[in-house]
Amino acid sequence: MIENTLVAAVEGAVRRAVADEVMPRYQQLAAHEVVEKNGPYDLVTVADRGAEEHLTASLTRLLPGSVVVGEEAVHADPTAYAAIRGAAPVWIVDPVDGTRQFVHGEPGFCTLVALAVDGEVQASWTYAPALDEMAVAVRGRGATLNGVPLRSGSPAPGSALRVATSHPDYTTEDQKKALRALETEGVLPRPCGSAGLEYLAVARGELEAVAFSWELAWDHAAGLLLVEEAGGTDRTRTGERYRIAGGNTLPFTAARDEATANRVRGLLAEED
Repeated sequence: MIENTLVAAVEGAVRRAVADEVMPRYQQLAAHEVVEKNGPYDLVTVADRGAEEHLTASLTRLLPGSVVVGEEAVHADPTAYAAIRGAAPVWIVDPVDGTRQFVHGEPGFCTLVALAVDGEVQASWTYAPALDEMAVAVRGRGATLNGVPLRSGSPAPGSALRVATSHPDYTTEDQKKALRALETEGVLPRPCGSAGLEYLAVARGELEAVAFSWELAWDHAAGLLLVEEAGGTDRTRTGERYRIAGGNTLPFTAARDEATANRVRGLLAEED
């Protein structure tokens, strides 16, 4: 059971980290403060690194004995990702999700934090500071956006399904082929922006589904719980639920309701 006091304390920690490390650099980044990691579409900034260090310190203080799996720490030491399968409670952190948007001075970025215990996400925080939006989900207790309950609802009968998919810049030829199955009547696929904000769009009923071809937990853990607690669900290509520990059959989908998830999953499976 996640105590309400911890939920509120983590929200405060996320807001402070972003206020200290991210927003002072929003639309203020110098060229030397942006570095390519694995290519021109995979960027890291001083804000990413500073926010992750800030959160690592504050989150482990809030929950003694817990560990952090953060995007930037794993980039520096890939073996650190194994902690996600360990016995200790784990904080899964993406300090700036949508770094490309952040670098370009656009508002479509967020900070993602999820708390997992025994391989299951128990709570999550999605904070989009430039949009003044904080979404929080707690397993079994629902999801809220700025304190207002979120419900994903179901698509209107007969309406086209809007689906955000892995951006072409980040996909292999095989992944593009799998996602091409969504280019069919009644489905409107488009490249995704920040994964965390796309999940929020599903949870608030503004987007029917996402379909992603990578499984790194910091991009998905927070958003998947948000969608689930808002009334939606997720499915991998072969019908299982997404597992943060990995080994998922890709691509996978998260959607506003079970029927939509099954429809998108079925289209993806046609390429098997």
